Amino acid sequence: MRTTDTVVRGQQAYARRAWRDAYEELAAADAHALLGAEDLNRLGTAAYLIGEDEAAVDGMARAHREFLAHGDSGRAVRCAFWLGVILHHRGRHAEGSGWLSRGQRVLDESGEDCVERGYLLAPAALQALDGGDPETAYAGFGEVLAIADRFADPDLMALSRLSRGHALVLLGEARRGLALLDEAMLAVTMGDISPIAAGIMYCEMIIACRQIFDLRRAQEWTAALSRWCADQQELKPYRGQCLIHRSEIMQLRGEWSDALAEVTDACTHLAELPGEPVLGMALYQQGELLRLRGAFGRAEQAYRKSSEWGHPVHPGLALLRLAQGRLDDAVAAIRRVTDEAEGDRVKRSRVLAAFVEIMLAAGDTGAARTAAADLDTLALDFDAPYLRAVAASARGAVLLAEGDASAACDALRRAWTTWLQLDAPYEAARVRLLMSQACERMADHDTAAMERDAARRVFEQLGAVPALAEVAKLSRTSHDEPGGLTARELDVLRLVATGVTNREIADALVISEKTVARHMNNIFTKLGVSSRAAATAYAYEHGLA
Repeated sequence: MRTTDTVVRGQQAYARRAWRDAYEELAAADAHALLGAEDLNRLGTAAYLIGEDEAAVDGMARAHREFLAHGDSGRAVRCAFWLGVILHHRGRHAEGSGWLSRGQRVLDESGEDCVERGYLLAPAALQALDGGDPETAYAGFGEVLAIADRFADPDLMALSRLSRGHALVLLGEARRGLALLDEAMLAVTMGDISPIAAGIMYCEMIIACRQIFDLRRAQEWTAALSRWCADQQELKPYRGQCLIHRSEIMQLRGEWSDALAEVTDACTHLAELPGEPVLGMALYQQGELLRLRGAFGRAEQAYRKSSEWGHPVHPGLALLRLAQGRLDDAVAAIRRVTDEAEGDRVKRSRVLAAFVEIMLAAGDTGAARTAAADLDTLALDFDAPYLRAVAASARGAVLLAEGDASAACDALRRAWTTWLQLDAPYEAARVRLLMSQACERMADHDTAAMERDAARRVFEQLGAVPALAEVAKLSRTSHDEPGGLTARELDVLRLVATGVTNREIADALVISEKTVARHMNNIFTKLGVSSRAAATAYAYEHGLA
């Protein structure tokens, strides 16, 4: 009787998505008496959802055998399918393929006409989608959807509709694709989908939105995923990816400290899941934030670790090389990555802005102009405000480099307006810094100074050390500097006034900490001060911070 009560409690916990309780109750029952096939499947699913992978594989494998023993080949195949999906996701590809093959053999031997035939068609279609063949994927998931509809299977109907919508997005039919994506997600929000399928769908939906730069939808579904994760006890899969997407949104909104904390939590969480490939995405996002804040050494470590997990490290690493003054390395990397993205609109749109920036730094205005024109075309194709702002920013930078300051101002003003609408303060400030240069060239020094000061205030709030160093460089004049400071000492003083450490100053200016310390001693001597606080006060009093 006690064992029976434990099973019931486990079933009840499973129904209310209390995965840890469900796992412990069902595992306790299993230790005293063998569970039936359904409860073994629940045990395996609950184990997977709390990160107990070996217990998950064991539970689902035993459920598969129990279903077979009772002549239920369809449910046995379903267990084999999910085992294949889970093992592939954990990087155990040989085992995953083995389970999918076993499911196909069971189905062939049974000759049964069941919905599981659709499940086993899905991996090949998904491989086409991930492999850059959306046309084949669309057709394949159409076949899957026909089977799902015939058997009215909620999970398979939703998964196949979502994947068809994703394929349409990649084929350039964003409007049709998004309509199908939104329709598929209704089943998730209404609670009609099993937990593993729902988690997969949330993540795929957000990725599809990111690929077409639909930030509004990405933010909405990230918030929905966050709520979904929070409603489930000790959920391990999907939570880490949710934290990454939340970090990306916070970064765009200028909440850099919170974004860094969020992605650091994601790295910690994902490291607890053996073989979790999403850890590479988290490490790349961490590298991006560290690069923007001038912690170049730590950023490089994050990029390298991201690469170890198989995640692409460009354009972030190429931009880091540019910031470090390693221009040749930056050019070589961004050229290779851009060439490799030829024919892939999504990948190309993600690297072209960095290509423009690096080519302009290298003095190759022609290559930058061509890339900016490509960005304009992609922005029209995707019809996304974010990409329009990226394209206008790149176009303005190229026009400025070509000496057409008036046209540059027009393009940059449009970019700035769109960045403001997107609530993206860092990007808007970067544009204002370019506008200050355009105004200087038109001899409008007052406006140039105001644009530069506005950008500086944003960078100070964000802790954007490299950007502040750029502002300091642009702010130099040819006459004697205040306090008799050299240009480099002024660079150091301006950064000190933002509250950063000697190590961060060294990273931003690409000098050693010993050199920073020497500059600090010179600054204290020339200004007649004895502390960083006093030097900061001097900087503010003299309009240097």
